[in-house]
Amino acid sequence: MPSADPPPEPDDRPHPSGPRAAGGRRERAAVLCGLAGWVPPRIVTNDELSQRLDTSDEWIRTRTGIGQRHFVEPGQATSDLAVEAGRRALESAGIAQVDALVVATTTPDRSCPATAPLVAHRLGLTGAAAFDVSAVCTGFVYGLASAAGLITAGVATRVLLIGADTYSAIVDPDDRTNAIIFGDGAGAVVLRAGHSEEPGAIGHFDLGSDGAGEELIIVAAGGSRQRSTPGEVSRADRHFAMQGKAVYRHAITRMSASARASLTAADWKVDEVDHFVPHQANQRILRAVADDLGLPPERCVSNVESVGNTGAASIPLALADAAARKVIEPGDRVLLTAFGGGLTWGSCLLSWPTLAPRTPSAPTTVTPVSAPAEEGGPHAS
Repeated sequence: MPSADPPPEPDDRPHPSGPRAAGGRRERAAVLCGLAGWVPPRIVTNDELSQRLDTSDEWIRTRTGIGQRHFVEPGQATSDLAVEAGRRALESAGIAQVDALVVATTTPDRSCPATAPLVAHRLGLTGAAAFDVSAVCTGFVYGLASAAGLITAGVATRVLLIGADTYSAIVDPDDRTNAIIFGDGAGAVVLRAGHSEEPGAIGHFDLGSDGAGEELIIVAAGGSRQRSTPGEVSRADRHFAMQGKAVYRHAITRMSASARASLTAADWKVDEVDHFVPHQANQRILRAVADDLGLPPERCVSNVESVGNTGAASIPLALADAAARKVIEPGDRVLLTAFGGGLTWGSCLLSWPTLAPRTPSAPTTVTPVSAPAEEGGPHAS
């Protein structure tokens, strides 16, 4: 399914992270060529939350590192976020059409159909394949693997991947533990066919899951197992729930192991990583994983202070912010790692390409990760 626009010229500079065939032969690979993020304009500060919850700005910051988050307005949905981020990513790549669209989300517009076809329609992606990926906060990394697979298999030449979540739609606003953590947002990347030695080639994926932890991060009702029958579903079962302490332990163990697996596959040493971009769960988890890997705070990209945990959107939002502020520069080695419900986890690597400059769509801050507080406070998937 060829794209209407001619593909960009490959970048032939040496690239250390892409997959390589035996004997050093270059392989077809998915190459990052566009990036953007978008969060809704409405900012919800810790002080605003403290007016209706038993909490305070100091309490939230100490335990999560979060200062504010963004919420959609009434009537807005995940597809609205996805369209905004997707449009900006296409502009960043300088193209109008792709062969496929992948939307990673846990908060689709509807249970059926998938959100991706609607997003494709609204973006004018005529005839593009479109499907959703649901892996909670690991969704973006799973989506990257899916999008890259379409390209390496020769099914697509260009793929748009969007991570978008509207957690304000599924988190109980009166649940202090979770309401302080999550925000809404979307981030998107465009991948094109290239070769494995180019900057921007994405590779060395490590993906995993453990369904024994299904109930650690869950929205119990609404599926075929527990239907949303009026009068029979509790308020708790209708909303997002998480067992924080168990999630904290699993997140550190799984993210660290997955990151090491990707590094081993690429023959990278930890000290060769210029930027570690983990799922933006909260500062405690980010710092704990970085410490476990032996990465100093200045190599950890974090914008969780200004957007909260945005689920599948968190990694591309952090990447977009860091790239716009030149925290990440062309040639830098980047490690992406995520953990989410399911349980799911995943990692991958790339050497940063040269991308068209973009101004962030909303003000956010890229900051080093602060030291973790003691275990036992709120956590995030």
